[in-house]
Amino acid sequence: MKDNYEDIINLPHHVSPKRHHMSLYDRAAQFAPFAALTGYDDAINETARFTDNLIEMDDNARTILDNKIAEITGIDSPSVTITHFVPDSLKDGGQYTSSSGIIKKIDDYKKTIIMQDGLIISIQNILDIEIHSTNQ
Repeated sequence: MKDNYEDIINLPHHVSPKRHHMSLYDRAAQFAPFAALTGYDDAINETARFTDNLIEMDDNARTILDNKIAEITGIDSPSVTITHFVPDSLKDGGQYTSSSGIIKKIDDYKKTIIMQDGLIISIQNILDIEIHSTNQ
C-alpha cells in the first residue's frame, strides 16, 4: 500500500445530483462560534453593573429634610428638585437621581410625595429637596 494517496489523487470531485453546491458563505457559517450558554453574557454584564447603596441619613440631616417638607406643605403647588434613591429591580442597591417638577400631594399615611407628572417618591428615599423660588 502506498502512503501518498496515488490511487485516489486523480479521481474527479464528486458532485451530488440531488443537492446544490454550497456557497462559501454557508460553508463558513458551519464553523462560526455560537453561544453555548444562552444568556451567560447578559448575566455577566448584569453582575458587573454598578449600583449605589441607600445612604442612611443622620438625625441632623433628617431634621433638615423634615423642615423642608414642612415648608413645602404650606406652599400651593411648590416647584422642587428632589434628589432621591431609586431601588434597582434586578439586584441589591439602586441609583440616586434628581427629579424636578411640581408637587401634587404629600401623602402622610403612605409617606410619599406625589409629583404632578405621576412620579411617586418615598420620603424614606429622599436625600435632599431644593425648593425653587415661586416669584418668576
